[in-house]
Amino acid sequence: MILQDLNNEQKEVVVHEKGPLLVLAGAGSGKTKALTHRIAYLMTERHISGNNILAVTFTNKAAGEMRTRVEKLLSQQGSISGQPVLGTFHSLCARFLRADIHYLGFKNSFVIYDDQDQLQVVRSVLTRMNLDPKKFVPKAILSHISQAKSELVDPDKYRKLANDYFQEMVAKIYPEYEKTLLANNGLDFDDLIFKTVQLFQQFPDVLDRYQERFRFILVDEYQDTNHAQYVFLNMLAEKYRNIMVVGDDWQGIYSWRGADIRNILNFEKDYSETKTIKLERNYRSTQLILDASHKIIEKNQERTDKKLWTDREKGELIEIVEAQDEREEADLIVQKIRRSGKPMREQVVLYRTNAQSRPLEEALMRMGLPYQIIGGVRFYQRQEIKDILAYLSLIVNHQDTVALQRIINVPPRKIGKVAWEKIMHFFGEEPVAVNLGLARAYEMGELTEQTKRSINTFLSLLQKLQELGRELPASKVIREVVNRTGYQEYLLDGTEEGEERFENVKELLTVARKYDHLVPELSLATFLEEVALISDLDNMGKDEKDTITLMSVHAAKGLEFSSVYIAGLEENIFPHSRSQLDPEQAEEERRLMYVAMTRAAHNLHLFYTRRRSLYGSTQMNPPSRFISDIPSELTKVSGRYGDSYSFNLGGNSAVIRTAKPEIAIQALAEELYKVGEKVMHNSFGEGVIVEIRGDVVTVAFPGKGIKKLAASIAPLKKID
Repeated sequence: MILQDLNNEQKEVVVHEKGPLLVLAGAGSGKTKALTHRIAYLMTERHISGNNILAVTFTNKAAGEMRTRVEKLLSQQGSISGQPVLGTFHSLCARFLRADIHYLGFKNSFVIYDDQDQLQVVRSVLTRMNLDPKKFVPKAILSHISQAKSELVDPDKYRKLANDYFQEMVAKIYPEYEKTLLANNGLDFDDLIFKTVQLFQQFPDVLDRYQERFRFILVDEYQDTNHAQYVFLNMLAEKYRNIMVVGDDWQGIYSWRGADIRNILNFEKDYSETKTIKLERNYRSTQLILDASHKIIEKNQERTDKKLWTDREKGELIEIVEAQDEREEADLIVQKIRRSGKPMREQVVLYRTNAQSRPLEEALMRMGLPYQIIGGVRFYQRQEIKDILAYLSLIVNHQDTVALQRIINVPPRKIGKVAWEKIMHFFGEEPVAVNLGLARAYEMGELTEQTKRSINTFLSLLQKLQELGRELPASKVIREVVNRTGYQEYLLDGTEEGEERFENVKELLTVARKYDHLVPELSLATFLEEVALISDLDNMGKDEKDTITLMSVHAAKGLEFSSVYIAGLEENIFPHSRSQLDPEQAEEERRLMYVAMTRAAHNLHLFYTRRRSLYGSTQMNPPSRFISDIPSELTKVSGRYGDSYSFNLGGNSAVIRTAKPEIAIQALAEELYKVGEKVMHNSFGEGVIVEIRGDVVTVAFPGKGIKKLAASIAPLKKID
């Protein structure tokens, strides 16, 4: 019964006797089925108690799905002993710590701090240490501590490894952060695995107890494990070595979250007696899509060897479409979705970065089609976009107190809720200009001197921005807002999230530039009017069930759709510019493209543009190398400009002969500046460049701290 409906390789996985087992499971190969059937087989045929089985996943959704499948299989069998323990790394470690964390000096009633709690702890530590949170951004500090814990680096080891000024400061903050957590009987999210490993390392008898209990260990998505998870699993499996890991190194796309693909590549070295089974039969895609995706991944050096196949039909050719720009690309995608005749819920648009969703959203809204964004927020609903639009609204509409309330303390100006309530008394029920209301509050309000100084500074800033709003076109006004308010520094807090949010602000510049040809007084007002209309359309159709899905490729992993449309296949977009000089990142970009392509069951459409406005600048990049990697006999070329970039439409060849990426119009910071150069900034004064990464330049300003600035926007001048 347990072995019914399994192919030969899946059966081999299920009946594996004992010892380490590596299951290399290709995309859509039924790995979850093999994993859950093995659990059921161990309990029913091998008579292993469920109490001795531990199954580990990465997400609660995956754990829930696994639990449901196992329960269904076991319900069809006779009597069984015990229940298998299934869960995520973090939930399982929390369970272990509830029982044994007292060995580490914590009470078993510990609380788990969320992101906001952790930030509050860091702020309190900074206050105690008399450190300025503007110079030492709490989010950036937390990011370093989180990375350290995922690599099992404690405060003492971190201090020894610190190799720059910021890390040296984190080395001083880290132990104080840990002391505060202990004093509050609290753990952060990373502690769940970190403390469990510490528990096992410092108390061998505790480890032995868990080793005796969990004699069979099964792990899903092993390619996504970080160092702490790797050590945790190996310690548990060390005694009986009955560890089965399932994964696909070809889909390892989370190195930015600490995942180490070497864990799965080196599994056979870690366990010399490993049995390896490949699941190569694909149940999702057509053979043509599998062959094309294989051509992408085979260029990677660091990979296992597999060849996926299916007994389904060969399938339709992969369509390659060239568009003039991102707007036409979005329109073509939406038109093809409408004309496909397929339910919209069976179709997905994928992109490399979330900022690329903006033209797609606008095209869908113009055509009145419902859509959803998975793993992200609609462009015009993103916090940073609404903040900038609020500033712009105040420049145009001097009575917009709603906009004022949103940004009067963004970035933080020490004008809190209590102060705001007092300020609002000076606006009354009749319309009052924001400038006048603030001036009244400054002169007559029962406010602290600090608040009054903040209001005065903000009022001067607002008046200057309003003046510029009458003199400059829309995109230049946005640049002035970003630079003069300190919003750029506010977003670039040293985290990946901060960088992505700032990319969204730069993408808003792309929209604004379309209105720069109008006279200044009309440019900004017309831009705001158009954005308001788009945002209003954004609220339509939210209750529709048959919606088009937009998502980044990272968010799409594990999902499947009948038709997949991949946008932005140009050099420096996909593959990302950050991978151009980094071989490891370049290989991860290929794995990401492989994941994108293998989401498709029947139809795959690849799009690129001649010219793309993104992040506030225009780029002219050649088509992605991934397009030229696909054999021409597997593709068909369409679009108004199909004969450019050496596409040969006369025969069946669609090979792109452009080998080297062209330099985008937007120069990267590396091309403008060098580390060690002195620069002058309008607000921060003279500084020295200490790091350059892509378009972001990090500058040390004496007395002002270290600032991360976008080279394409920041008002920087070299000092000879």
